[in-house]
Amino acid sequence: MTSHILHVDMDAFFVSAELVRKPELRGLPVVVGGTGNRGVVAAASYEARAFGIYSAMSTFQARRLCPRAIFLQGDHSYYSSVSSNVMEIFERYTPLVEPISLDEAFLDVGGSIRLHGTPLEIAQSIRRDINHEQGLTCSVGVAPNKFLAKLATEGAKPSPGPTGPIPGLGVKVVEEHEIQDFLDPLPVRSLWGVGPVTVSRLDQMGITKVLQLRMFPRDSLIGALGKTQGAHLHRLAHGVDERNVEAQQVIKSLSHEETFAEDIYSEERIGSEIHRMSDAVGKRLRGLDFLGSTVNLKVRLKDFSTFTRSVTLANPTDSGRIIGRNALNLLESIQVSEGVRLLGVGMSNLVKGNHGLQLSFDDVDSDESEWRDAEKAIDQIHEKYGAESIGAASILTENGLNPKQKGSQQWGPSGDTKK
Repeated sequence: MTSHILHVDMDAFFVSAELVRKPELRGLPVVVGGTGNRGVVAAASYEARAFGIYSAMSTFQARRLCPRAIFLQGDHSYYSSVSSNVMEIFERYTPLVEPISLDEAFLDVGGSIRLHGTPLEIAQSIRRDINHEQGLTCSVGVAPNKFLAKLATEGAKPSPGPTGPIPGLGVKVVEEHEIQDFLDPLPVRSLWGVGPVTVSRLDQMGITKVLQLRMFPRDSLIGALGKTQGAHLHRLAHGVDERNVEAQQVIKSLSHEETFAEDIYSEERIGSEIHRMSDAVGKRLRGLDFLGSTVNLKVRLKDFSTFTRSVTLANPTDSGRIIGRNALNLLESIQVSEGVRLLGVGMSNLVKGNHGLQLSFDDVDSDESEWRDAEKAIDQIHEKYGAESIGAASILTENGLNPKQKGSQQWGPSGDTKK
């Protein structure tokens, strides 16, 4: 077992990407995400982190911690473009690249050593290329498996300081003979899959460090935590992780979710938003050549009560019209008169390619097949003239078509960016 698995994690990726196109903000506390009070923080510069701001924190709380911070609305399409450039750099060194998100990935460089050097040298080359070509920095963990490589990355990253980031190692290598020395001093909460509930259970058993977990009898651990979790933590405490780097990942679901700046009470507006989200999901399905069988609806009311509904269709589809019609039917079982704070529409049980598409007798007698052809034609027009050039009347708003864009509300609604 050699250390040939790399985990690459971009440093404060969304903020760093913004600073590339807004260099005048360097050295200032910058926060990226949803700028409205209902938004959440996607990323914070190291100067902002010094005030206690972190990702997933509410924008409202972040403003209280640092009123002078500069808040920028997240730009998912821009970050996706930069991420694609970064992934292309990874693929220069190995075809075995497993993206985890826009800003991190696992790489297996075991077959690239003869061509590109040792895993450490490859990690250093990747960091150099990303910095020179994209103006960004990243941290890399190198280890015998994915679990250890991801943990090693944490030891390579910079840390926040009052005047900016305190540089980290940049690259942290864990060799096979160093595994236990690396793991044993760590708190058990650092292990993959250990959340607050499990931490509390282990604490009651007198286990707070990985060393204590490793020395705890396996059968006793299984008896206390259950067969699956007990065996899982026993393997991790010994540095065992059998997962391979998967270059081709299976997409399990697609969805669009949005938190609104103000609660929605109008049934007509709610229906319009559902149609617009369904249209966006259908377009993404067609672009990826997927069909979905299960329509999912998520509704969060003004009082934060959240409802989810789903229905499995007789035949899989990629039609936004069919998705929207079924999502609206699901809405009928939810009382929305109190006001809707969040809506989400999604598709799951996905299959690849149109081989899964079957027309029912109902479809033949209706205009569904013609509408599917129309949606494909609309997609082609969008590619040539833009997303706002044409669309169904059901997604029309007082501001025009205003189509939903992937990631446009990922971190919540926009707000006053001057505060």
